[in-house]
Amino acid sequence: MNESSFYRDTWVEVDLDRIYNNVSNMNKHLPKEVEMIAVVKANGYGHGAINVAETAIEAGAARLAVAFLDEALILREAGITVPILVLGASRPEDVNVAAEHNIALTVFQSEWLEQAKETLIAAQSLPIHLKFDSGMGRIGIRTQEELEDVVSMLNQTKQFHVEGAYTHFATSDELRIEYFEQQYTRFTEQLSWLNKLKVYPSLIHCANSAASLRFTDKVFNAVRIGIAMYGLTPSIEMNSLLPYHLQEAFSLHSKIVHVKQIHPGESISYGATYTAEKQEWIATIPIGYADGWIRKLQGFQVLADGVKVPIVGRICMDQLMIRLPYHMPVGTKVTLIGSQKDAVVSVDEVAEYLGTINYEIPCLINFRVPRVFRKDGNIAEVENLLAR
Repeated sequence: MNESSFYRDTWVEVDLDRIYNNVSNMNKHLPKEVEMIAVVKANGYGHGAINVAETAIEAGAARLAVAFLDEALILREAGITVPILVLGASRPEDVNVAAEHNIALTVFQSEWLEQAKETLIAAQSLPIHLKFDSGMGRIGIRTQEELEDVVSMLNQTKQFHVEGAYTHFATSDELRIEYFEQQYTRFTEQLSWLNKLKVYPSLIHCANSAASLRFTDKVFNAVRIGIAMYGLTPSIEMNSLLPYHLQEAFSLHSKIVHVKQIHPGESISYGATYTAEKQEWIATIPIGYADGWIRKLQGFQVLADGVKVPIVGRICMDQLMIRLPYHMPVGTKVTLIGSQKDAVVSVDEVAEYLGTINYEIPCLINFRVPRVFRKDGNIAEVENLLAR
């Protein structure tokens, strides 16, 4: 790795080849006429938005989606030119920035359009996607009357181009599909309102990763691939339903920086919550809760020399301690997520220990931790946001 890019012994490795394979396999799985929208919000679910976006486009994604306008602008500044959709609510006073950079915004209420119309300069045109709430309960048009108000505003100006219409499923990753079916039926009804009002978006999308993997007959002409692109299953329930193998792309590593032998009765870390019952080898690792490896992970196991070893004592802001089965030298690689020899610690295992979902884990590991990107088996790039 490029040592001049960062100066600490903790890093994330993102396998771009695996992301490429995940996107390519989804492309093969979907009907030929269906476009893929790669979701790279939250800095690519913690993987690194720019590198993930470029890889997804190479693998067949036609468009990108983010949560906020700021995220879209970062991609544009990186030279990415494919269409980008902002999925979340944007401020109407920012429409000129979006239009200038050809970034599509989500519209879900007429009041927003009214304010945006007053702001958008005459020379600008803004692509928009109409968001329908079919049962998720976040943002979206819920009734035909709300849609009529939106269309009435659209008819007052030609500056808004209705590029797409979409919704989001709440339960497509669950075994019971009754609510999913209700949402799908509701969305098709909402689309019929568009036809009555003579609004014909070119892009209709409702399927997230779970729905794209399971219900290829209900994807319309575009899908939004998020968690599956990163090689993670949308839910544990879906593990037995996958049409192809997902390749986990995220791993987290560090190194031993100090080793000592402690005696019975000696304690480790804040609060002295761990006390040795016999002579033990204790190693210090330079990662802590300020990096996103939170205190609740005390007692969890990580890998050192291919062996699962426990985290002992409270996790500190910048360091943690592990109990070794035998002496290991300073510089020994420690894998907190990923594989060593025949042993593996998966993102799902970390999520299960924390009582949460796998989506949250790579997002927790913040960008104080440098990202190392691997492509064709080699290091392609190192990103250290602290160096900017």
